[in-house]
Amino acid sequence: MTRWEPNARGRLELAALELYRERGYDQVTVAEIARHAGLTERTFFRYFADKREVLFYGSGMLQERIVTAIGDAPEGPPPLDVVGAALESAAEAMDARRDLAWRRQAIVEANPELRERELIKLATLAAAIADALRGRGVADPAASLAAEAGIAVFKIAFRRWVSEDVEQPLATVIRQSLTDLKAVAAER
Repeated sequence: MTRWEPNARGRLELAALELYRERGYDQVTVAEIARHAGLTERTFFRYFADKREVLFYGSGMLQERIVTAIGDAPEGPPPLDVVGAALESAAEAMDARRDLAWRRQAIVEANPELRERELIKLATLAAAIADALRGRGVADPAASLAAEAGIAVFKIAFRRWVSEDVEQPLATVIRQSLTDLKAVAAER
């Protein structure tokens, strides 16, 4: 192993993405990721519970940002608009990681186990959003509907942002996707 270098978590993430892309997720071990990053397995497990979590590391921070933004939102706007603004706010931090997000998404989409894990993470996020809305006094089913609709908007926007030649920030794509959802809902 090399001398201590900063950003072990980031190095592990990059090493995992490179190896997963080159050889496939199922063919890579934690030991190989650690070695590729110039670190030990022990260091890997300080940052990640398993090799899947390298791909889902930011989900907790994303959830925290969204829930905080919902709690801090002004009174008055409809629940779906509150969720949309919270998603936009959280998305700003993701723009700097677009290339990593694109690589990560390709790996997730190629592996059924990872797609399932992503759905679980999104369901957890939807539940947290609904709870945050209830904390603002939004009753069910409105809180649950706004949360699930917000997750649908986020999923569509995120896929567009990483897969299409979209030059816009993720927050802008989220805003457009929310507008599209409202237009579909208003159709007769």
